[in-house]
Amino acid sequence: MSQYVAEFTDHLRQAKRIADDFQWEADVEIANVVICGLGGSGIGGTILGQLLSEHCPVPIQSVKGYTIPGYVGDRTLVIACSYSGNTEETLEAVGQAVERDAQIACISSGGALSDMATKNNWPLITVPGGDPPRAAFGFAMVELLRMAEVFGLTSSNWNQELEKAIALLDREEENIQAAARQLAESIQHKLPVIYSSPWLEGVATRWTQQVGENSKCLSWKNVYPEMNHNELVGWASGTKDLAVIFLLSYRDHPRVARRMELSETIIRKHTPHIHHYKAKGDSPLEQALYLIHLGDWMTVHLAAFKGVDDIEIEVIDWLKGELAKF
Repeated sequence: MSQYVAEFTDHLRQAKRIADDFQWEADVEIANVVICGLGGSGIGGTILGQLLSEHCPVPIQSVKGYTIPGYVGDRTLVIACSYSGNTEETLEAVGQAVERDAQIACISSGGALSDMATKNNWPLITVPGGDPPRAAFGFAMVELLRMAEVFGLTSSNWNQELEKAIALLDREEENIQAAARQLAESIQHKLPVIYSSPWLEGVATRWTQQVGENSKCLSWKNVYPEMNHNELVGWASGTKDLAVIFLLSYRDHPRVARRMELSETIIRKHTPHIHHYKAKGDSPLEQALYLIHLGDWMTVHLAAFKGVDDIEIEVIDWLKGELAKF
């Protein structure tokens, strides 16, 4: 997995070339967007929705299951993102979208989803296959941005922001790796608790996903200010076995930042293991990719400290095998 993480900016560059080559004339008025995808294929949709939330003219909802919302109709854009092209939940959701006459676009490396897209002449962006889906996040994220641009959900400015993000990550690579290793070493015997503001919730989710798949351990995440209305009280049972990681940004609402500071005084009564990581970069895209890369490296180092295989996902393979019997 360390090789995949090390190639992250290479993936972003390759994904940008694929995106630049993709051409599609979208002449349908879109009223809302549903992005279908799970795991490493689906987290890009969550992050895209949060990145575009302040300027996208229509609502974006991520679906991580078998069913689509009742409002889906002929003015809905359904973007299906499945790296393998064979994710059963996504394929079933797409089937429902067809029945509702939705506008469908696909991102995949092949499989049944690509076959459906080709047969029905849906817009399809094909990415390189053969890797673990979570390692292909860079491809999914960039192609989602391109698809969003094609359908008028965002401007072409993301291209320049992506180029700046790639330069930032290359420039900061050594520092990111050092910080990630230090954090992993510090929390190797702890359960990570990841907190962020709402616009970084997808990034925090990516951290928990990678902790689970790469590091083979549990974690949880929450966002401010929601956390202050419930979970904060639960810290009465907090212990030193928990390590809190704050993902921070200059884009955080000032009162959210203040809430984090005040909450920390309560959390410190139960654990001294608190870490802060502030996103670097000028744009939301730069900052999100910076924190994602940091988190990916952290989970690879954490796996090494724990002595576990960061590639292996035997329990997921077993589950899929059992489901295939029904």
